[in-house]
Amino acid sequence: MDDEGQQLRFIRLKAIVRKEFYHLIRDYRSLYLAFAIPLILIILFGYALSLDVDNVGTVFVDHDRTELSRDFIRKLDASTYFNVTENLPRTRDAVDYLDHDKAKVVIVIPADFMKSITADREIQLQVIIDASDPTSGNIIRGYITSFIKQYNQQILVDFLNREGRDKLNQPVDGRIRIWFNEDLESRNFIIPGIIAVIIMIVGAILTSLVIAREYENGTMETIKSMPVRAAELLLGKAIPYFFIGLADVLIAILLGQLLFGIVMKGNFWLMIISASLYLGVALSLGLLISILTKSQLMANQIAILTTYLPSLLLSNFVFPIINMPTVIQYITLIVPARYFIDILSGIYLRNLGLAYLWPSMLVLLVMFVMLSIFNFRLLKKEGL
Repeated sequence: MDDEGQQLRFIRLKAIVRKEFYHLIRDYRSLYLAFAIPLILIILFGYALSLDVDNVGTVFVDHDRTELSRDFIRKLDASTYFNVTENLPRTRDAVDYLDHDKAKVVIVIPADFMKSITADREIQLQVIIDASDPTSGNIIRGYITSFIKQYNQQILVDFLNREGRDKLNQPVDGRIRIWFNEDLESRNFIIPGIIAVIIMIVGAILTSLVIAREYENGTMETIKSMPVRAAELLLGKAIPYFFIGLADVLIAILLGQLLFGIVMKGNFWLMIISASLYLGVALSLGLLISILTKSQLMANQIAILTTYLPSLLLSNFVFPIINMPTVIQYITLIVPARYFIDILSGIYLRNLGLAYLWPSMLVLLVMFVMLSIFNFRLLKKEGL
């Protein structure tokens, strides 16, 4: 193509981009979705959504009431994981606390607690855990098991010290080290993961309206009569949202660091390139829905069902894919957010580079190319 043709193409593309920017500025609802919703999501997910279990409400029924049983309660209460609220006289009263969700754990200390320990006899401590939320129930069970194991170890050490004997060596000494998320804070994973949801909101849900709006307003026929090509229309409609999406990504990174202290361990520019690929997929999905539905209301509803919800539920963000049924695991293979979440985890927590992340990036690139070709052909069929 000669220079004049290329210049005309650029002028047409520039005109479409400018028109879309003007529409965005005038339409406060789109701007609200583009900037306010991401801000709300970051703050909401950062402060409210946590998979950690701390300060578990715990009540005791201490039938022994000796120095040793009080010491047991005191040590459990000193742990950051448990918060002892009551020491009740009867088991029935404690169960009432579980029934009314006033406590998550009930521990019943038998009457011969101290006597059995000092006589070196095994004693059964009853622990009742509220597992109406199975995830929390399993975590609490792990905490209790670990605490009792440490308590037993301390009793054994005290006994050996009193007897003047050396400490017995454990047959197996597990030296556990936590990598990538040393503090075991779910926030360190949730804040980067929310970037995937934000991009999908800005990319797919907003762009699902742009071409459908032209059909509803009757301006699509005018566009067809103009010397505008399908690729120019697609690019012109997508470019404003691409920059808005990137701005949201930068805002999320900045707020994550300033408000929650989440620092990216990996390469920043690799993150931006990956986010651009994922944003391209999201924009293409939104445009595809817009072209197929030709209705803003329907496009918006379909976009939420097919992009936003899978990004939240089927991407390994909130629920682990490995725990899902096999059929659902296969479905997650076509969810773009699954691959971007993998990239975010690699860059933010594991400090991985391109050598490890390229398979996920390649999948996003293939998705973007296929969707773009599909959109281009659909618009060509419309006469552009």
